[in-house]
Amino acid sequence: MKFIISGKNIDVTPGLRETVEHKLGKLEKYFTSDTEIIVTLSVEKERQKIEVTIPVKGNIIRSEQVSNDMYVSIDLVEEVIERQLRKYKNKLVARHQEGGNFRQEFFESEYATEDDDEVRIVRTKRFGIKPMYPEDACIQMDLLGHDFFVFCNAETDEVNVVYRRKNGTFGLIEPEFQ
Repeated sequence: MKFIISGKNIDVTPGLRETVEHKLGKLEKYFTSDTEIIVTLSVEKERQKIEVTIPVKGNIIRSEQVSNDMYVSIDLVEEVIERQLRKYKNKLVARHQEGGNFRQEFFESEYATEDDDEVRIVRTKRFGIKPMYPEDACIQMDLLGHDFFVFCNAETDEVNVVYRRKNGTFGLIEPEFQ
């Protein structure tokens, strides 16, 4: 695996680099040797944050963890990514897809085929979409008490999603069809 490690407001010391490579190196049993793992370490006030992104055949495995200690954040991010890999494996096995960057042993192991990680849709909801501006969609989302809202953007005439971010601000998702 190829590690791309960078830091924002933090110097990536040899000790930090070694810890990241050691902890995330445990994932090596799942990936081919040419898989890139992009790691960004950052510090904001008392928050020590690590972001890990692993691009795999049309998808991205990503986790972001925050704590007051960078080493704790590194431990947490490794656990979350392993959990995501178990879910992703079940999806690939269920759809008989090619795994891309994954080693064959990953699919053959019994380690990660637990049913409790299986994705299950338990409710389907249908609703009418009327054209509105993103700001109006945010207000509607607040009125409904939801964390996201799907709407038809009156400016672009496309389906968009507004969502509440962790810091209380709003985000807008505009799909790009390829």
